Amino acid sequence: MARATVLGMRREPHENVATVLVDPALLPDLELELVELDLWVWPVRSAPICTDGPRTEFQVRRRLVEAQRGAWDCAATWVPVWISFGERWASGDEPLPWSAHRALWQVLDAHADRVRFHRRLGGVRPLVAPVERRPAS
Repeated sequence: MARATVLGMRREPHENVATVLVDPALLPDLELELVELDLWVWPVRSAPICTDGPRTEFQVRRRLVEAQRGAWDCAATWVPVWISFGERWASGDEPLPWSAHRALWQVLDAHADRVRFHRRLGGVRPLVAPVERRPAS
């Protein structure tokens, strides 16, 4: 729940993401292609913000597939992912630049037969990669 401020409601921190269904056979290659553009793929099942990843994965996939009334039935077993934008695309508190949107849509369009998505972004709690800890020497 948002907290009240003097000027009204304050929005909880969020991160802009595209929600995409990806053919599992494409996922490793797509992830490599996107990371070169500082676009980060987060499979919903293992995203650090999901307390019950398998359930959230099922719900996201089902909502996306069923909303298309048969048009996306081929994606009924595909992997739902969130794609976020890395630091390269950040400009302080400014909105995400259109060039970031364009870069993402171009990559996804190149794989149109193996991905399903809408050209819009949603918001999720900030996705933070776990910090790798090195063993003490």
